[in-house]
Amino acid sequence: MSENGLKARQKRRFKRTTDSHHGFPVAPNLLEQDFTAERPDQKWGADISYVWPREGWLYLAVVIDLFARRVVGWAVSDRLRKQLALEALSKALAIRRPPAGLIHHSDRGSQYCSIDYKAELKKRDIRISMSGKGNCYDIAECSA
Repeated sequence: MSENGLKARQKRRFKRTTDSHHGFPVAPNLLEQDFTAERPDQKWGADISYVWPREGWLYLAVVIDLFARRVVGWAVSDRLRKQLALEALSKALAIRRPPAGLIHHSDRGSQYCSIDYKAELKKRDIRISMSGKGNCYDIAECSA
């Protein structure tokens, strides 16, 4: 194969990270796909992704400041649980200490809709925003 310049194509693995079939209330979409920010800590985007090293699935939760498009908090785990998202949020809050009124935008996944996650945001007067139903491009644009 190498003599002929051929390479094997690997099938891309797919892993669902958003469970939006839950009973938690969903917050309105405050961003309406306006992912620009005039200053740091005005708008944050949060999401969970996955990577496939040889050992098995790893989940990566990140919080991004939309002003500079930089990661301000992150966490990695081999399990997809709300604690993963909470750990990334806790790191971002400890490092940045954002002012009241910050908009935190995420998808409608159970991790972000959980009582514990929302309580952590409300405790700091952070406004909760969630993407529109079935709009996969909404949160993806945060990191573009």
